[in-house]
Amino acid sequence: MNDGDVDLVLRSTRVLTPEAVRPATVAVARGTIVRVLPHDAPVPPGVRSEDFGDDVLLPGLVDTHVHVNDPGRSEWEGFATATRAAAAGGITTLLDMPLNSIPPTTTVAHLRTKQRTAHALAHVDVGFWGGAIPDNTADLKELHAAGVFGFKCFLSPSGVEEFPELDEGQFARALAETAALEALLIVHAEDPGVLAAAPQRGGHRYTDFLASRPRTAENAAIATVIAHARRLDARVHVLHVSSASALPLIAAAKEDGVRITAESCPHFLTLTAEEIPDGATEFKCCPPIREVANRDALWAGLSDGTIDCVVSDHSPCTEGLKSQDFATAWGGISSLQLGLPAMWTEARQRGHTLSEVIRWMSAGPAALAGLHRKGAVAEGKDADFTVFAPDETFTVDPERLHHRNPVTAYAGRTLAGVVRSTWLRGHRIAIGSTPGPPSGRLLVRADPV
Repeated sequence: MNDGDVDLVLRSTRVLTPEAVRPATVAVARGTIVRVLPHDAPVPPGVRSEDFGDDVLLPGLVDTHVHVNDPGRSEWEGFATATRAAAAGGITTLLDMPLNSIPPTTTVAHLRTKQRTAHALAHVDVGFWGGAIPDNTADLKELHAAGVFGFKCFLSPSGVEEFPELDEGQFARALAETAALEALLIVHAEDPGVLAAAPQRGGHRYTDFLASRPRTAENAAIATVIAHARRLDARVHVLHVSSASALPLIAAAKEDGVRITAESCPHFLTLTAEEIPDGATEFKCCPPIREVANRDALWAGLSDGTIDCVVSDHSPCTEGLKSQDFATAWGGISSLQLGLPAMWTEARQRGHTLSEVIRWMSAGPAALAGLHRKGAVAEGKDADFTVFAPDETFTVDPERLHHRNPVTAYAGRTLAGVVRSTWLRGHRIAIGSTPGPPSGRLLVRADPV
C-alpha cells in the first residue's frame, strides 16, 4: 500500500465486496475508498487503522423510503431522532418522503424549508423526494432542477389532507411531465375504487382491517401504472409491494421493456397476518401485512429479481395515534433501526446469503435513486460502512430504539445480527446502538441519474 494520502485502513476477515465476501483491507482517503487490498496488506506508518476480526464489513445501508415528518409533525418524528435510529441500524444514507411534514415537499420553497430543518440535525446523509399532487405539475421541473431524487404520488388517499392523491387523469399528466424530465415517479399504488368497494368495518379485529385493503386494490393500481408507463416510456417505481399476486404483472412489464422497478419492506417479508393479535395496531400499515403464503411468494419475487430492493417505509407517529381501532389508527410501521437484523433473521432461515440481503438493502436502493457513490465496498465509493456480527442475537426493546416514539411491531422479538458500528465517509458515527454527534450531509440528485 503506497497511497501517500491514505488516512484510514479498515480490515476484516469478512469484507463484503461486489465480487464476494473475502478477507480484505480497505484503504480510505478523505472519505473515499481508494483501494481494496489483500487482508495482510501493510498499514502505512502513522495511518489510523482498525481490525474488526471476523465481524463482517458491509457497505452502509441505503434506505430510500423514510417518513421523517419534520417540520410540522416533528412530534411524530424528526431529523435528529430518525437519523440517530438510522445510524444505529447501519443505515448511512436515507431519502425523506415528501409528505407528513408541514409543508410537504411540493415546491422548491418547501424543499428549502426541509433542508434548513435537517441541516444541523442529520447523523447520516439525507436526500429528498419531491411530491406530485393535483395542483403542482407546473412545479415539478423546478423541483427536479433543485435536486430532488424523483417524485412521489398516491393513487389513493394518503391520510393527510395537504398531500392529496392523483386521479388517473392527473396521474397521467404528472407522469408525462416526469417523463419529459427523465425523472423517476414513485407510486403508492392502491386503487381507490377497489378500496371504496371493500368492506369497511371499524374495531380491533385485524382480519377486518385486512379485508378493507384487498390485494386486488394493489393489483389494479399497478396495472394502471404499467399501462401509462408503457405508453409514455416513463420511469416508474412501485412502492412497498405487499400483494404477491401483483408480481407477475411487474415481471411481465419488465420483460416487455417497461421501465418499472419495485420495492418491498421488511415487515411484509418477515411478519404475517396470522400472527397479528387483535388490537395490535402497531402492525397497521397500508397496504397491509398479508398472509404466510403471500409472504413466501414475495420472497420468491425478491429472489428472481422482480422486486429490486428492500426499504423500511418507516412511518412513525405518536403513541396516541396508534389507537385500538384499526380503522382510525395511523397506518405505519416504525422499524428504521431494525431493518437489517429483521431481514437477516428471515433470510438466513430461507437459505439466502448476507450478500443478497445487502444487495437488496444497499446496492439496490442506491441504484434506484442514482446514488452512484453509495452501495458498495469498492474503489471510488464513499467510505460508508456497517460492521455487523451476523451470528449474535438480541431481543427488541422499544425503549432502546432511537426513533421518537417507542412503538414498533418488532417489540419483544429476538433477531439475529448486531450492528457493531456504523461509518460515514471514513468517520465512525455510531458505536453499537449509540450514535455520535450529527455529521451527515444533505444530498441532491446528480446527473446522470
